[in-house]
Amino acid sequence: MEFNELEKVRLEKINRLKEQNIQPYPNRAEITATIREACESFEKSETSGTAEPLVFTLAGRMRSMRVMGKLAFTHIEDGSGKIQLFLRINELGDQLDFFKEYFDLGDFIEATGTMMRTRSGEISLLVTSLRMLAKAISPLPAAKEEVVDGVTVRHTGLSDPEIRYRQRYADLVVNPDVRQIFRTRAKIISSLRTFLDSHDFLEVETPILQPIYGGAAARPFTTHHNQLHQDLFLRISFELYLKRLLVGGFDRVYEIGRDFRNEGVSYKHNPEFTQLEFYCAYFDYFKVMDFTEEMLRFTAQNVLGTTKFSYNGHAIDLSQPWHRVNMREQIIIETGIDFKDYPDTESLRAAMEAKGIKSKPGVSRGKLINQLVEEYLEPNFLEPTFLYDYPWEISPLAKRKADDPTITERFEGFIAGMELLNAFTELNDPIDQEIRFLEMGRAYTEEDEEHNPIDEDYLRAMRYGMPPNGGFGMGIDRLTMLFTDKHTIREVLLFPHLRERDKDGNETEA
Repeated sequence: MEFNELEKVRLEKINRLKEQNIQPYPNRAEITATIREACESFEKSETSGTAEPLVFTLAGRMRSMRVMGKLAFTHIEDGSGKIQLFLRINELGDQLDFFKEYFDLGDFIEATGTMMRTRSGEISLLVTSLRMLAKAISPLPAAKEEVVDGVTVRHTGLSDPEIRYRQRYADLVVNPDVRQIFRTRAKIISSLRTFLDSHDFLEVETPILQPIYGGAAARPFTTHHNQLHQDLFLRISFELYLKRLLVGGFDRVYEIGRDFRNEGVSYKHNPEFTQLEFYCAYFDYFKVMDFTEEMLRFTAQNVLGTTKFSYNGHAIDLSQPWHRVNMREQIIIETGIDFKDYPDTESLRAAMEAKGIKSKPGVSRGKLINQLVEEYLEPNFLEPTFLYDYPWEISPLAKRKADDPTITERFEGFIAGMELLNAFTELNDPIDQEIRFLEMGRAYTEEDEEHNPIDEDYLRAMRYGMPPNGGFGMGIDRLTMLFTDKHTIREVLLFPHLRERDKDGNETEA
Protein backbone atom coordinates (compact mmCIF):
# COMPACT_ATOMS: atom_id res chain seq x y z
CA MET A 1 0.00 0.00 0.00
CA GLU A 2 1.09 3.56 -0.69
CA PHE A 3 0.59 6.18 2.03
CA ASN A 4 0.33 9.96 1.89
CA GLU A 5 2.09 12.27 4.34
CA LEU A 6 -0.78 12.40 6.84
CA GLU A 7 -1.02 8.62 6.83
CA LYS A 8 2.72 8.32 7.39
CA VAL A 9 2.41 10.53 10.49
CA ARG A 10 -0.27 8.22 11.88
CA LEU A 11 1.79 5.14 11.03
CA GLU A 12 4.65 6.62 13.02
CA LYS A 13 2.33 7.03 16.01
CA ILE A 14 1.39 3.36 15.71
CA ASN A 15 5.05 2.36 15.74
CA ARG A 16 5.76 4.52 18.80
CA LEU A 17 2.81 2.98 20.65
CA LYS A 18 4.08 -0.51 19.90
CA GLU A 19 7.55 0.44 21.14
CA GLN A 20 5.91 1.31 24.47
CA ASN A 21 4.07 -2.04 24.48
CA ILE A 22 0.77 -0.24 23.96
CA GLN A 23 -1.45 -2.15 21.56
CA PRO A 24 -3.12 0.23 19.04
CA TYR A 25 -5.57 -2.59 18.14
CA PRO A 26 -6.35 -4.44 21.38
CA ASN A 27 -8.37 -7.65 21.25
CA ARG A 28 -11.23 -6.55 23.47
CA ALA A 29 -13.32 -3.56 24.45
CA GLU A 30 -14.80 -3.37 27.93
CA ILE A 31 -17.82 -1.10 27.45
CA THR A 32 -20.65 -1.12 29.97
CA ALA A 33 -23.28 0.67 27.87
CA THR A 34 -23.97 2.18 24.48
CA ILE A 35 -23.91 5.95 24.23
CA ARG A 36 -27.68 6.09 23.94
CA GLU A 37 -28.15 3.88 27.01
CA ALA A 38 -25.77 6.02 29.04
CA CYS A 39 -27.49 9.28 28.03
CA GLU A 40 -30.98 7.86 28.70
CA SER A 41 -29.89 6.61 32.14
CA PHE A 42 -28.44 10.02 32.98
CA GLU A 43 -31.57 11.88 31.90
CA LYS A 44 -33.68 9.47 33.91
CA SER A 45 -31.52 10.05 37.00
CA GLU A 46 -31.87 13.81 36.55
CA THR A 47 -35.65 13.51 36.37
CA SER A 48 -35.83 11.31 39.47
CA GLY A 49 -33.36 13.47 41.38
CA THR A 50 -30.96 10.58 42.05
CA ALA A 51 -27.79 11.90 43.64
CA GLU A 52 -25.71 8.80 42.95
CA PRO A 53 -23.11 9.47 40.20
CA LEU A 54 -23.41 7.33 37.08
CA VAL A 55 -20.15 5.74 35.92
CA PHE A 56 -19.90 4.18 32.45
CA THR A 57 -17.27 2.85 30.10
CA LEU A 58 -18.15 4.01 26.59
CA ALA A 59 -16.50 3.56 23.21
CA GLY A 60 -16.80 5.11 19.79
CA ARG A 61 -15.12 6.86 16.88
CA MET A 62 -13.70 10.34 17.55
CA ARG A 63 -15.60 12.86 15.43
CA SER A 64 -14.36 16.19 16.83
CA MET A 65 -11.45 17.35 18.99
CA ARG A 66 -10.61 20.56 20.85
CA VAL A 67 -7.47 20.86 22.99
CA MET A 68 -7.29 23.78 25.43
CA GLY A 69 -4.18 23.51 27.60
CA LYS A 70 -5.15 21.38 30.58
CA LEU A 71 -8.53 20.54 29.04
CA ALA A 72 -9.65 18.70 25.95
CA PHE A 73 -13.04 17.95 24.45
CA THR A 74 -13.89 15.28 21.91
CA HIS A 75 -17.14 13.87 20.57
CA ILE A 76 -17.31 10.14 20.06
CA GLU A 77 -19.96 8.27 18.11
CA ASP A 78 -21.16 4.69 18.17
CA GLY A 79 -24.06 3.06 16.34
CA SER A 80 -26.55 4.48 18.84
CA GLY A 81 -25.52 8.12 19.06
CA LYS A 82 -22.92 10.73 19.95
CA ILE A 83 -21.58 12.10 23.25
CA GLN A 84 -18.95 14.61 24.34
CA LEU A 85 -15.94 13.45 26.34
CA PHE A 86 -14.62 15.99 28.86
CA LEU A 87 -10.94 15.33 29.47
CA ARG A 88 -9.24 17.23 32.30
CA ILE A 89 -5.76 16.96 33.77
CA ASN A 90 -7.26 16.76 37.29
CA GLU A 91 -8.72 13.34 36.54
CA LEU A 92 -6.34 12.06 33.85
CA GLY A 93 -2.90 13.35 34.79
CA ASP A 94 -0.35 12.11 32.24
CA GLN A 95 -3.07 10.39 30.26
CA LEU A 96 -4.16 13.78 28.95
CA ASP A 97 -0.75 14.24 27.31
CA PHE A 98 -1.02 10.69 25.95
CA PHE A 99 -4.37 11.61 24.43
CA LYS A 100 -3.08 14.80 22.85
CA GLU A 101 -0.02 13.08 21.38
CA TYR A 102 -1.45 9.88 19.98
CA PHE A 103 -5.17 10.34 19.23
CA ASP A 104 -6.55 11.71 15.96
CA LEU A 105 -10.00 12.18 14.45
CA GLY A 106 -11.37 8.86 13.25
CA ASP A 107 -9.67 6.81 15.98
CA PHE A 108 -11.74 4.55 18.18
CA ILE A 109 -11.42 5.33 21.87
CA GLU A 110 -12.63 3.67 25.06
CA ALA A 111 -13.29 6.02 27.97
CA THR A 112 -14.44 5.47 31.53
CA GLY A 113 -15.92 8.30 33.54
CA THR A 114 -18.88 9.95 35.25
CA MET A 115 -21.90 11.34 33.44
CA MET A 116 -22.41 15.09 33.77
CA ARG A 117 -23.66 18.23 32.08
CA THR A 118 -21.32 21.01 31.04
CA ARG A 119 -22.11 24.66 31.69
CA SER A 120 -23.63 24.86 28.22
CA GLY A 121 -26.02 22.05 29.20
CA GLU A 122 -24.50 19.32 27.02
CA ILE A 123 -24.53 15.76 28.39
CA SER A 124 -20.91 14.65 28.66
CA LEU A 125 -18.65 12.01 30.19
CA LEU A 126 -16.03 13.35 32.61
CA VAL A 127 -13.24 10.94 31.73
CA THR A 128 -11.13 9.26 34.40
CA SER A 129 -9.30 6.76 32.15
CA LEU A 130 -8.99 6.06 28.45
CA ARG A 131 -7.31 3.79 25.96
CA MET A 132 -6.92 3.29 22.23
CA LEU A 133 -9.21 0.71 20.62
CA ALA A 134 -8.33 1.16 16.94
CA LYS A 135 -6.01 3.65 15.26
CA ALA A 136 -7.31 5.07 11.98
CA ILE A 137 -4.50 5.40 9.47
CA SER A 138 -6.43 7.32 6.80
CA PRO A 139 -8.09 10.60 7.89
CA LEU A 140 -11.83 10.74 7.26
CA PRO A 141 -13.08 13.26 4.69
CA ALA A 142 -13.66 16.45 6.66
CA ALA A 143 -17.19 17.65 7.28
CA LYS A 144 -18.23 21.10 8.41
CA GLU A 145 -21.46 22.36 9.94
CA GLU A 146 -22.64 25.96 9.97
CA VAL A 147 -25.85 27.67 11.04
CA VAL A 148 -27.62 29.56 8.24
CA ASP A 149 -30.76 31.50 9.20
CA GLY A 150 -31.14 29.37 12.29
CA VAL A 151 -30.78 26.08 10.37
CA THR A 152 -27.76 23.81 10.73
CA VAL A 153 -26.29 23.11 7.30
CA ARG A 154 -23.82 20.24 6.95
CA HIS A 155 -21.10 20.50 4.30
CA THR A 156 -19.70 17.04 3.78
CA GLY A 157 -16.16 16.34 2.74
CA LEU A 158 -17.42 13.42 0.64
CA SER A 159 -20.07 14.49 -1.86
CA ASP A 160 -18.95 13.06 -5.22
CA PRO A 161 -21.47 10.25 -5.92
CA GLU A 162 -18.93 8.08 -7.71
CA ILE A 163 -16.52 8.14 -4.76
CA ARG A 164 -19.38 7.72 -2.27
CA TYR A 165 -20.58 4.53 -4.00
CA ARG A 166 -17.07 3.10 -4.35
CA GLN A 167 -16.13 3.94 -0.75
CA ARG A 168 -19.48 3.39 0.94
CA TYR A 169 -17.73 2.76 4.26
CA ALA A 170 -16.41 6.33 4.26
CA ASP A 171 -19.72 7.65 2.95
CA LEU A 172 -21.56 6.07 5.88
CA VAL A 173 -19.12 7.46 8.44
CA VAL A 174 -19.24 11.08 7.31
CA ASN A 175 -22.83 11.32 6.04
CA PRO A 176 -25.43 10.55 8.74
CA ASP A 177 -28.28 10.97 6.25
CA VAL A 178 -26.89 8.06 4.23
CA ARG A 179 -26.90 5.84 7.30
CA GLN A 180 -30.55 6.79 7.76
CA ILE A 181 -31.39 5.53 4.25
CA PHE A 182 -30.25 2.05 5.20
CA ARG A 183 -31.97 2.12 8.57
CA THR A 184 -35.14 2.95 6.63
CA ARG A 185 -34.47 0.13 4.20
CA ALA A 186 -34.05 -2.36 7.06
CA LYS A 187 -37.28 -1.15 8.63
CA ILE A 188 -39.13 -1.56 5.32
CA ILE A 189 -38.09 -5.21 5.12
CA SER A 190 -38.95 -5.77 8.79
CA SER A 191 -42.38 -4.18 8.34
CA LEU A 192 -43.19 -6.25 5.25
CA ARG A 193 -42.26 -9.39 7.18
CA THR A 194 -44.41 -8.34 10.12
CA PHE A 195 -47.40 -7.74 7.86
CA LEU A 196 -47.09 -11.00 5.96
CA ASP A 197 -46.40 -13.05 9.09
CA SER A 198 -49.50 -11.54 10.71
CA HIS A 199 -51.54 -12.78 7.73
CA ASP A 200 -50.37 -16.38 8.16
CA PHE A 201 -47.76 -16.34 5.39
CA LEU A 202 -44.76 -18.64 5.81
CA GLU A 203 -41.35 -17.21 4.98
CA VAL A 204 -39.27 -19.70 2.99
CA GLU A 205 -35.94 -19.92 1.19
CA THR A 206 -35.63 -21.24 -2.35
CA PRO A 207 -32.47 -22.02 -4.36
CA ILE A 208 -30.29 -19.19 -5.58
CA LEU A 209 -28.26 -21.56 -7.76
CA GLN A 210 -30.73 -23.20 -10.15
CA PRO A 211 -30.28 -25.83 -12.86
CA ILE A 212 -33.04 -24.14 -14.91
CA TYR A 213 -33.81 -20.45 -14.59
CA GLY A 214 -37.31 -19.07 -15.06
CA GLY A 215 -40.17 -17.03 -13.66
CA ALA A 216 -39.19 -13.85 -15.50
CA ALA A 217 -37.97 -12.61 -18.87
CA ALA A 218 -34.28 -11.90 -18.31
CA ARG A 219 -30.79 -13.13 -19.13
CA PRO A 220 -29.19 -15.04 -16.21
CA PHE A 221 -25.68 -15.16 -14.83
CA THR A 222 -24.13 -18.57 -15.51
CA THR A 223 -21.68 -20.52 -13.36
CA HIS A 224 -20.34 -24.08 -13.27
CA HIS A 225 -20.30 -26.69 -10.54
CA ASN A 226 -17.00 -28.53 -10.88
CA GLN A 227 -17.89 -31.59 -8.82
CA LEU A 228 -21.24 -32.16 -10.52
CA HIS A 229 -19.96 -31.11 -13.97
CA GLN A 230 -23.11 -29.01 -14.29
CA ASP A 231 -23.87 -25.49 -15.48
CA LEU A 232 -26.00 -23.57 -13.00
CA PHE A 233 -27.69 -20.18 -13.06
CA LEU A 234 -28.17 -17.46 -10.49
CA ARG A 235 -31.92 -17.10 -10.12
CA ILE A 236 -33.77 -14.35 -11.94
CA SER A 237 -36.96 -14.95 -9.93
CA PHE A 238 -38.29 -17.04 -7.03
CA GLU A 239 -41.62 -17.70 -8.71
CA LEU A 240 -41.47 -21.27 -9.99
CA TYR A 241 -40.05 -22.64 -6.74
CA LEU A 242 -42.52 -20.78 -4.56
CA LYS A 243 -45.46 -22.09 -6.60
CA ARG A 244 -44.11 -25.63 -6.20
CA LEU A 245 -44.69 -25.08 -2.47
CA LEU A 246 -48.38 -24.32 -3.14
CA VAL A 247 -48.58 -27.74 -4.75
CA GLY A 248 -46.90 -29.15 -1.63
CA GLY A 249 -49.57 -27.84 0.72
CA PHE A 250 -48.31 -24.45 1.88
CA ASP A 251 -51.17 -22.08 1.05
CA ARG A 252 -49.36 -18.80 1.79
CA VAL A 253 -45.63 -18.41 1.18
CA TYR A 254 -43.23 -15.54 0.67
CA GLU A 255 -39.54 -14.88 0.21
CA ILE A 256 -37.43 -11.75 0.50
CA GLY A 257 -34.06 -12.14 -1.17
CA ARG A 258 -31.70 -11.42 -4.03
CA ASP A 259 -32.39 -11.89 -7.72
CA PHE A 260 -29.68 -11.59 -10.39
CA ARG A 261 -30.17 -10.45 -13.98
CA ASN A 262 -27.36 -10.13 -16.49
CA GLU A 263 -28.69 -7.03 -18.22
CA GLY A 264 -28.18 -3.29 -18.46
CA VAL A 265 -27.95 -0.88 -15.55
CA SER A 266 -29.91 2.34 -15.12
CA TYR A 267 -31.16 4.65 -12.39
CA LYS A 268 -33.62 1.88 -11.41
CA HIS A 269 -31.71 -1.29 -12.41
CA ASN A 270 -28.78 -3.10 -10.77
CA PRO A 271 -27.49 -6.57 -11.73
CA GLU A 272 -28.48 -7.87 -8.28
CA PHE A 273 -31.52 -6.55 -6.48
CA THR A 274 -33.81 -7.43 -3.60
CA GLN A 275 -37.26 -8.75 -4.30
CA LEU A 276 -40.34 -9.67 -2.28
CA GLU A 277 -42.52 -12.36 -3.81
CA PHE A 278 -45.59 -13.92 -2.23
CA TYR A 279 -48.15 -16.47 -3.41
CA CYS A 280 -51.53 -16.96 -1.80
CA ALA A 281 -53.91 -19.84 -2.53
CA TYR A 282 -57.47 -18.83 -3.42
CA PHE A 283 -56.52 -15.22 -4.24
CA ASP A 284 -57.09 -13.70 -7.67
CA TYR A 285 -55.47 -10.53 -8.97
CA PHE A 286 -58.23 -8.31 -7.58
CA LYS A 287 -57.68 -9.72 -4.08
CA VAL A 288 -53.94 -9.18 -4.56
CA MET A 289 -54.64 -5.53 -5.44
CA ASP A 290 -56.59 -5.04 -2.21
CA PHE A 291 -53.93 -6.88 -0.20
CA THR A 292 -51.15 -4.79 -1.80
CA GLU A 293 -52.85 -1.53 -0.84
CA GLU A 294 -53.21 -2.73 2.74
CA MET A 295 -49.62 -3.99 2.94
CA LEU A 296 -48.02 -0.82 1.59
CA ARG A 297 -50.26 1.38 3.74
CA PHE A 298 -49.13 -0.56 6.82
CA THR A 299 -45.47 -0.42 5.77
CA ALA A 300 -45.48 3.32 5.15
CA GLN A 301 -47.18 4.02 8.46
CA ASN A 302 -44.75 1.77 10.32
CA VAL A 303 -41.62 3.10 8.60
CA LEU A 304 -42.41 6.77 8.01
CA GLY A 305 -45.04 7.35 10.68
CA THR A 306 -47.43 8.47 7.94
CA THR A 307 -48.96 7.25 4.69
CA LYS A 308 -48.11 10.54 2.99
CA PHE A 309 -44.71 11.37 1.55
CA SER A 310 -43.10 13.21 -1.33
CA TYR A 311 -41.09 11.72 -4.17
CA ASN A 312 -39.29 13.91 -6.69
CA GLY A 313 -41.67 16.75 -5.88
CA HIS A 314 -44.83 14.62 -6.23
CA ALA A 315 -47.13 14.20 -3.23
CA ILE A 316 -47.96 10.54 -2.63
CA ASP A 317 -50.77 9.36 -0.33
CA LEU A 318 -51.04 5.61 0.31
CA SER A 319 -54.09 6.04 2.53
CA GLN A 320 -56.25 6.49 -0.58
CA PRO A 321 -57.36 3.67 -2.92
CA TRP A 322 -55.06 3.22 -5.89
CA HIS A 323 -56.26 4.18 -9.36
CA ARG A 324 -57.18 1.11 -11.40
CA VAL A 325 -56.56 1.54 -15.13
CA ASN A 326 -57.36 -0.92 -17.91
CA MET A 327 -54.35 -1.22 -20.23
CA ARG A 328 -56.21 -1.47 -23.53
CA GLU A 329 -58.55 1.41 -22.74
CA GLN A 330 -55.71 3.67 -21.61
CA ILE A 331 -53.56 2.94 -24.67
CA ILE A 332 -56.52 3.91 -26.87
CA ILE A 333 -56.90 7.17 -24.92
CA GLU A 334 -53.19 8.04 -25.13
CA THR A 335 -52.32 6.85 -28.65
CA GLY A 336 -55.56 6.17 -30.54
CA ILE A 337 -54.37 2.59 -31.14
CA ASP A 338 -56.55 -0.38 -30.16
CA PHE A 339 -54.16 -3.32 -30.17
CA LYS A 340 -57.15 -5.70 -30.36
CA ASP A 341 -57.61 -4.52 -33.94
CA TYR A 342 -54.08 -5.70 -34.82
CA PRO A 343 -53.75 -9.40 -33.97
CA ASP A 344 -50.23 -9.87 -35.40
CA THR A 345 -46.89 -8.14 -35.10
CA GLU A 346 -46.70 -6.54 -38.53
CA SER A 347 -50.18 -5.01 -38.47
CA LEU A 348 -49.56 -3.50 -35.03
CA ARG A 349 -46.15 -2.19 -36.09
CA ALA A 350 -47.75 -0.57 -39.15
CA ALA A 351 -50.43 1.06 -36.98
CA MET A 352 -47.75 2.44 -34.67
CA GLU A 353 -45.69 3.77 -37.57
CA ALA A 354 -48.80 5.46 -38.95
CA LYS A 355 -48.92 7.37 -35.65
CA GLY A 356 -45.22 8.23 -35.89
CA ILE A 357 -44.19 5.68 -33.23
CA LYS A 358 -40.90 4.00 -34.16
CA SER A 359 -40.04 0.52 -32.87
CA LYS A 360 -37.08 -1.85 -32.96
CA PRO A 361 -37.15 -4.35 -35.83
CA GLY A 362 -37.72 -7.99 -34.96
CA VAL A 363 -39.57 -7.49 -31.67
CA SER A 364 -42.76 -9.40 -30.91
CA ARG A 365 -46.31 -8.07 -30.77
CA GLY A 366 -46.25 -8.26 -26.98
CA LYS A 367 -43.11 -6.13 -26.83
CA LEU A 368 -44.70 -3.56 -29.12
CA ILE A 369 -47.64 -3.27 -26.72
CA ASN A 370 -45.23 -3.00 -23.83
CA GLN A 371 -43.44 -0.19 -25.68
CA LEU A 372 -46.70 1.75 -25.83
CA VAL A 373 -47.13 1.24 -22.08
CA GLU A 374 -43.60 2.40 -21.26
CA GLU A 375 -43.67 5.44 -23.52
CA TYR A 376 -47.25 6.69 -23.20
CA LEU A 377 -48.68 5.35 -19.95
CA GLU A 378 -46.01 4.85 -17.28
CA PRO A 379 -44.77 8.47 -17.10
CA ASN A 380 -48.34 9.62 -16.35
CA PHE A 381 -48.86 7.28 -13.39
CA LEU A 382 -47.68 9.72 -10.72
CA GLU A 383 -50.27 8.73 -8.14
CA PRO A 384 -50.40 5.08 -7.02
CA THR A 385 -51.90 3.19 -9.97
CA PHE A 386 -52.64 -0.41 -10.91
CA LEU A 387 -52.47 -1.02 -14.66
CA TYR A 388 -54.29 -4.28 -15.36
CA ASP A 389 -55.21 -6.83 -18.07
CA TYR A 390 -52.01 -7.51 -20.01
CA PRO A 391 -51.79 -9.42 -23.33
CA TRP A 392 -50.88 -13.09 -22.96
CA GLU A 393 -47.73 -12.72 -25.10
CA ILE A 394 -45.90 -10.88 -22.29
CA SER A 395 -47.56 -12.76 -19.43
CA PRO A 396 -46.66 -16.46 -19.84
CA LEU A 397 -47.39 -17.37 -16.19
CA ALA A 398 -50.67 -15.48 -15.76
CA LYS A 399 -54.16 -16.96 -16.16
CA ARG A 400 -56.15 -15.93 -19.22
CA LYS A 401 -59.39 -14.00 -18.74
CA ALA A 402 -62.41 -16.26 -19.01
CA ASP A 403 -64.12 -14.01 -21.58
CA ASP A 404 -61.02 -13.14 -23.61
CA PRO A 405 -58.15 -15.64 -23.93
CA THR A 406 -55.87 -13.04 -25.56
CA ILE A 407 -55.73 -11.10 -22.26
CA THR A 408 -54.42 -12.25 -18.89
CA GLU A 409 -55.32 -11.35 -15.32
CA ARG A 410 -52.13 -9.43 -14.62
CA PHE A 411 -51.42 -6.01 -13.16
CA GLU A 412 -48.42 -3.83 -12.47
CA GLY A 413 -48.24 -1.12 -9.82
CA PHE A 414 -46.76 2.31 -10.47
CA ILE A 415 -45.91 5.26 -8.22
CA ALA A 416 -44.35 8.54 -9.38
CA GLY A 417 -44.00 7.17 -12.92
CA MET A 418 -41.94 4.17 -11.77
CA GLU A 419 -42.93 0.52 -11.94
CA LEU A 420 -42.88 -0.90 -8.42
CA LEU A 421 -44.60 -4.28 -8.53
CA ASN A 422 -46.05 -7.00 -10.73
CA ALA A 423 -48.82 -9.52 -9.95
CA PHE A 424 -51.03 -12.17 -11.55
CA THR A 425 -53.89 -14.48 -11.09
CA GLU A 426 -51.46 -17.36 -11.50
CA LEU A 427 -51.86 -19.94 -14.21
CA ASN A 428 -52.51 -23.35 -12.61
CA ASP A 429 -53.53 -25.36 -15.69
CA PRO A 430 -50.49 -27.53 -16.56
CA ILE A 431 -51.63 -28.16 -20.14
CA ASP A 432 -52.09 -24.45 -20.87
CA GLN A 433 -48.78 -23.75 -19.13
CA GLU A 434 -46.89 -26.20 -21.32
CA ILE A 435 -48.48 -24.73 -24.45
CA ARG A 436 -47.45 -21.24 -23.30
CA PHE A 437 -43.87 -22.38 -22.69
CA LEU A 438 -43.71 -23.87 -26.18
CA GLU A 439 -45.22 -20.75 -27.78
CA MET A 440 -42.77 -18.54 -25.89
CA GLY A 441 -39.93 -20.77 -27.07
CA ARG A 442 -40.97 -20.25 -30.68
CA ALA A 443 -41.24 -16.49 -30.17
CA TYR A 444 -37.57 -16.14 -29.14
CA THR A 445 -34.33 -17.37 -30.60
CA GLU A 446 -31.72 -19.08 -28.41
CA GLU A 447 -29.68 -15.87 -28.50
CA ASP A 448 -32.57 -13.70 -27.26
CA GLU A 449 -31.83 -12.56 -23.72
CA GLU A 450 -35.44 -13.22 -22.73
CA HIS A 451 -35.45 -16.79 -24.02
CA ASN A 452 -36.26 -19.15 -21.13
CA PRO A 453 -35.85 -22.95 -21.14
CA ILE A 454 -38.88 -25.10 -20.33
CA ASP A 455 -38.88 -26.23 -16.71
CA GLU A 456 -40.15 -29.81 -17.01
CA ASP A 457 -40.08 -30.34 -13.23
CA TYR A 458 -42.31 -27.31 -12.70
CA LEU A 459 -44.81 -28.75 -15.16
CA ARG A 460 -44.59 -32.09 -13.33
CA ALA A 461 -45.40 -30.29 -10.06
CA MET A 462 -48.39 -28.57 -11.66
CA ARG A 463 -49.76 -31.93 -12.83
CA TYR A 464 -50.18 -32.97 -9.18
CA GLY A 465 -52.63 -30.09 -8.82
CA MET A 466 -51.99 -26.46 -7.91
CA PRO A 467 -54.67 -24.47 -6.08
CA PRO A 468 -55.92 -21.28 -7.75
CA ASN A 469 -53.70 -18.50 -6.43
CA GLY A 470 -52.55 -14.95 -6.74
CA GLY A 471 -48.86 -14.07 -7.00
CA PHE A 472 -46.97 -10.85 -6.37
CA GLY A 473 -43.44 -9.49 -6.86
CA MET A 474 -42.05 -6.13 -5.69
CA GLY A 475 -38.62 -4.52 -5.78
CA ILE A 476 -37.46 -3.59 -2.29
CA ASP A 477 -34.86 -1.23 -3.74
CA ARG A 478 -37.48 0.80 -5.60
CA LEU A 479 -39.75 0.95 -2.56
CA THR A 480 -36.78 2.26 -0.58
CA MET A 481 -36.15 4.86 -3.28
CA LEU A 482 -39.76 6.04 -2.91
CA PHE A 483 -39.74 6.16 0.90
CA THR A 484 -36.38 8.01 1.05
CA ASP A 485 -36.95 10.28 -2.00
CA LYS A 486 -33.82 9.01 -3.77
CA HIS A 487 -33.80 9.06 -7.54
CA THR A 488 -31.19 6.44 -8.35
CA ILE A 489 -31.04 2.87 -7.15
CA ARG A 490 -27.36 3.31 -6.27
CA GLU A 491 -28.35 5.53 -3.36
CA VAL A 492 -30.30 2.72 -1.68
CA LEU A 493 -27.82 -0.12 -2.30
CA LEU A 494 -24.96 -0.38 0.17
CA PHE A 495 -22.58 -1.63 -2.49
CA PRO A 496 -23.94 -0.97 -6.00
CA HIS A 497 -22.21 -2.58 -8.95
CA LEU A 498 -19.91 -0.12 -10.75
CA ARG A 499 -17.67 -0.28 -13.77
CA GLU A 500 -14.07 -1.21 -12.97
CA ARG A 501 -11.38 1.48 -12.83
CA ASP A 502 -7.72 1.26 -13.77
CA LYS A 503 -4.83 2.25 -11.50
CA ASP A 504 -5.23 5.90 -12.54
CA GLY A 505 -8.90 5.95 -11.51
CA ASN A 506 -10.32 5.90 -15.06
CA GLU A 507 -13.21 3.63 -16.00
CA THR A 508 -12.05 0.62 -18.01
CA GLU A 509 -13.43 -0.03 -21.46
CA ALA A 510 -16.23 -2.57 -21.79
